Amino acid sequence: MINKEPVVEIGPIEVEEFEQFREAMIAAYPNWEGSYWTRTTIEKLINLFPAGQIGIYMNGTLVGSALSIIVDYDKYGDAHTYSQITGKYTFDTHTTKGDVLYGIDVFIHPDHRGKHLGRRLYDARKELCEHLNLRSIIFGGRIPNYHKYAADMPPKEYMQKVKYKEIYDPVLTFQLSNDFHIRKVLKNYLPDDNESLEFGTLMEWNNIYYDPEKLNLTLNNTVRLGLVQWQMRPYKDLAELDQQIDYFAEVVSGYKCDFMLLPELFNAPLMSEFNHLSESEAIRAISKYTEPIKEKLLDLAIKYNVNIIAGSMPEMRDDHLYNIGHLLRRDGTYERYEKIHITPNELRYWGMKGGDKVKVFETDCARIGVLICYDVEFPELARLMAIEGMDILFVPFLTDTQNAYSRVRNCAQARAIENECYVAMAGSIGNLPKVKNMDIQYAQSMVLTPCDFPFPANGIKGEATTNSEMVLIVDVDLDLLKELHEYGSVKTMKDRRTDLYEVKLVPSDKNNEKKESLNNTSSGVTSKA
Repeated sequence: MINKEPVVEIGPIEVEEFEQFREAMIAAYPNWEGSYWTRTTIEKLINLFPAGQIGIYMNGTLVGSALSIIVDYDKYGDAHTYSQITGKYTFDTHTTKGDVLYGIDVFIHPDHRGKHLGRRLYDARKELCEHLNLRSIIFGGRIPNYHKYAADMPPKEYMQKVKYKEIYDPVLTFQLSNDFHIRKVLKNYLPDDNESLEFGTLMEWNNIYYDPEKLNLTLNNTVRLGLVQWQMRPYKDLAELDQQIDYFAEVVSGYKCDFMLLPELFNAPLMSEFNHLSESEAIRAISKYTEPIKEKLLDLAIKYNVNIIAGSMPEMRDDHLYNIGHLLRRDGTYERYEKIHITPNELRYWGMKGGDKVKVFETDCARIGVLICYDVEFPELARLMAIEGMDILFVPFLTDTQNAYSRVRNCAQARAIENECYVAMAGSIGNLPKVKNMDIQYAQSMVLTPCDFPFPANGIKGEATTNSEMVLIVDVDLDLLKELHEYGSVKTMKDRRTDLYEVKLVPSDKNNEKKESLNNTSSGVTSKA
């Protein structure tokens, strides 16, 4: 004899199924005689909002249901009663112009409990909420075990103990385990609910995809990245370098990329013209090319319809040498970013100075941050950007050895995990025998992800071939980041102990005071020497 698994189906309730509905309802609420839904009421709900009246079926028999309406929640607020929100049980409060899916009832026949059917009904409600672009699901919940503890604690304390699993409540425990949170304690919510002593919980689940400016629209939040693993080769002049940049921009555009990422100091080959100078003089000499290269890249961003993260280039400002880059948007606007931390090598050979701008940039498809090479080894910077809502962190880098590369790569992976974001890193390869302090390069460009179920197990979305010139094309789904933030196995952004510690920028006035103090201290030491 073949044992067949029970067939479970979910779909809208039909009026003709009312007797099955009634049987399951009475079994679920044996002590609520006189308060059961009538056929007339269910028929009205189905006519008003058929998609909101969901049934779950076991081998074709209705064994549970979730009933709901759409309301303009601001008209009622958090202090409403069940009678008010339902229009004294007429459901005239339902409106297709509302913004909240309001739960009227959920029940499962006791013979079919323990089979995760209630969870499936909640999931069906969530899918409906997302499909209709409603901002949340809200309902009033019972706390049927409260009467056992009422003499010892108020409702709020009871709810807290249920939340932390010190007390079990068959309704509230289930709701909390399905990603609903308590919005408010309700008084006199449901008359004659003697088990809850007429107290209730106002529960809410937030739709992270809700867009108030769009109605009933499924959003595509996939972003395509084009990472250029750049070959360091001699160029006879700026025009030849421009030709190579144009080539890569055309390639990533052909693959319909939203972003093109170039490496740190990708224009370093131009220093070969000045190899007769010292290292610090040579890099200062090529800073004259930074502005024309930026203008060229801005033209390419518009021409090829791609946002370009222009790695980095040297810039002279107020007699100081900085390592800076530009975000060149395809709408013709641009912004600059700076390398904050200077390596000992950069300080020793080039005399570079660190910048002081940390910013998240708005683009037409994602909020992005940029950290140049060494900066990604300082977790505070990426965390500041993540707090501001960064989706993708771009890391243009330049490393000469595998050791140096591994520091950047492993820190980039950590930034992706701890900040729940994507990290795209692109570097240079090849040799420049005629450029001092730029002899050899080592790189493997890649796109890194958090490590959770929606993402690759090793946290690598795509990777280039080590030390080969190429373009890496990778799609990233921003919706997965939202899901991770709300429902991840761990929630590193939400679980931060901001009551115990915080990361924040030093105000610019205090920063200047510190710089002045350091300068004074430095002068004092020098004079003593």
